[in-house]
Amino acid sequence: MKPSGETPAALPLRGLRVAEFSHAIMGPSAGMVLADLGAEVIKVEPAPDGDPTRRLIGSGIGFFGFYNRNKKSLAIDLKSPVARPAIEALIRSSDILVENFAAGTMDRLGLGYEEVARLNPRLVYASLKGFLSGPYEQRRALDEVVQMMSGLAYMTGPPGQPLRAGASVIDIMGGFGAVIGVLAALRQRDETGKGSHVVSGLFEAAAFLVGQHMVNAAYLPLPLVPMSVRNSAWGVYDIFHSKEGKPIFIGIVTDTQWRRFCAVFDRPDLLAVPEFRSNSSRVSARPSLVPLLTEFFKKFSTADLVAKSDAAELAFAPVNMPTDLIDDPHLNAGGRLRETRLPDGKIVKVPRLPIEIDDAVFSVRQDPPQAGADTRAVLLSLGLKEAEIDALVREGIVAAKEQR
Repeated sequence: MKPSGETPAALPLRGLRVAEFSHAIMGPSAGMVLADLGAEVIKVEPAPDGDPTRRLIGSGIGFFGFYNRNKKSLAIDLKSPVARPAIEALIRSSDILVENFAAGTMDRLGLGYEEVARLNPRLVYASLKGFLSGPYEQRRALDEVVQMMSGLAYMTGPPGQPLRAGASVIDIMGGFGAVIGVLAALRQRDETGKGSHVVSGLFEAAAFLVGQHMVNAAYLPLPLVPMSVRNSAWGVYDIFHSKEGKPIFIGIVTDTQWRRFCAVFDRPDLLAVPEFRSNSSRVSARPSLVPLLTEFFKKFSTADLVAKSDAAELAFAPVNMPTDLIDDPHLNAGGRLRETRLPDGKIVKVPRLPIEIDDAVFSVRQDPPQAGADTRAVLLSLGLKEAEIDALVREGIVAAKEQR
């Protein structure tokens, strides 16, 4: 399925080739961003069955389908010496290599940075790891591990109940960090003609996210409390409920917004209360103000709360489930949800890359591939002959699923 209206020739990373050696989320998310931006991304998967992420169940069942759009699949046995010439040809033809295997794996495969840089000195080599260089660099890490280590889980859950975020935010943050590093390295290559080694770390990405709390701690007289415990800087910054019981977040963070709220919601009496006149005084008055508003908002339907909050120019949001976004009018009107066909045939809407650059369309140009769907085409582009590819298929060195 290839959505209409795409203009890949106009995408900013057109003409760049990426060899992606990765699985799960951190590496594939980086590859997806590069692919969405127009690069040709060749996902190198183990033959014959491909990335093990394809076969995850439970909360991981959607990983492959979301993070591997706009990519080609080359299914090949990296451990086989017979595969080595094809892999080296791919590396020589690539501008970027992305890998997120465990520490030392690429070295054992003969594909570590030093060796690969000798094959292609212009290559930008991006390693996505659990930790940057230091005492922890050989440790295994997962998104949830570093959320716990960094204090993010402490700041997210209720007191005494550390809780990971409801999405793989650090894997994705690490992937975006790798892309930033790759783009900087490409800019540097324009000047020097040489590639470089970019490393992005999960733990360091998590630490970066909690940097604001580290600075907060320097100002606060007491130990940090989780964000779930309201120690708010604003008088109104809470989840309320509509007449139907639908939760809705409403924030009133300036005195101007407070005056607009009182006008739109027809509560001039609240303007006359001295304790409510400034944000600082409203913060002090939260024990009385929040219960008052809690009961007041229950008189309104969800639609009325949304309409009035919008009219008052407040910060507000109904508390949705991810599936509620499928019919979100803003995302659909802007074309920021696009259909993709998953490897098992299911068709779903998925979010586009969350950026705009002039009129470029960063969308789903190619559905997530079947394992080995592009093996033959990629190997032909690298100079192998049909007979050579057939021999590799017979020997089980590569898997070529595409019909000839």
